[in-house]
Amino acid sequence: MRGCVGYLGFRSALDVLLGGLDGLRAPGGACGVALVADGGLAVAKRAGTADDLRALLGARPLPAAGTGIGHLGAPDVRPLTDAAAYPQSDDAGRVAVAQDGALDGGDALRAELAGRGHRLVSGTDAEAVAHLFAEAFSSCGDPGEAMRQVCRAARGTFVLLAVHADAPDTLVAARRGLPLTVGLGGGEAFAASDGAAFGGEGAHEVLPLDGAGEDVVVLRRGADEVGCEITDAEGGVVRA
Repeated sequence: MRGCVGYLGFRSALDVLLGGLDGLRAPGGACGVALVADGGLAVAKRAGTADDLRALLGARPLPAAGTGIGHLGAPDVRPLTDAAAYPQSDDAGRVAVAQDGALDGGDALRAELAGRGHRLVSGTDAEAVAHLFAEAFSSCGDPGEAMRQVCRAARGTFVLLAVHADAPDTLVAARRGLPLTVGLGGGEAFAASDGAAFGGEGAHEVLPLDGAGEDVVVLRRGADEVGCEITDAEGGVVRA
């Protein structure tokens, strides 16, 4: 079991994410964050605990950012290394993905991606998803549609959170068969695989998504508020 958190707003994404990771009811093993900052992604991750991650951040601070994702829990490969920890990125370092749950047929998916020229190095499911997301985004230019394409290609039971450096005001999430909690309000949005990660902090509206179905959530920062669109994997609107 792993846990992931995401934040989009006006506060320090790093501070909010670290607080969210502390609230996750997930075992340790590895911990990491990815922020959308300065036109790119800033990533810090460690094989270890949230305290180990904080020590790394103390030695190598990340730039200020209002958008990011975080992850707590061991990845699905051994040995457990810093490179294998989540979030995972694509080759270009433009996409970051955090994941709870598991893909089915991950080896086949990685082989398929390698056949299309992708260079996969960690052997993790989240890295395969990051490459799928980057590939889809390059053709459609829309984070929500890119995530829907990922869901149509991926099998398994999972929660996914993703950010793209070319869409700094957008956070996307997807779930299939596992719960996802979204919080909205006050110009901020939160997403977590476990609602305990934020405990409603800053959220005027809490949307618990669960059950056996599938949802794709697109959170976009506007002038005053963060918009929330929820669809199924085919684009059918659940909430506009």
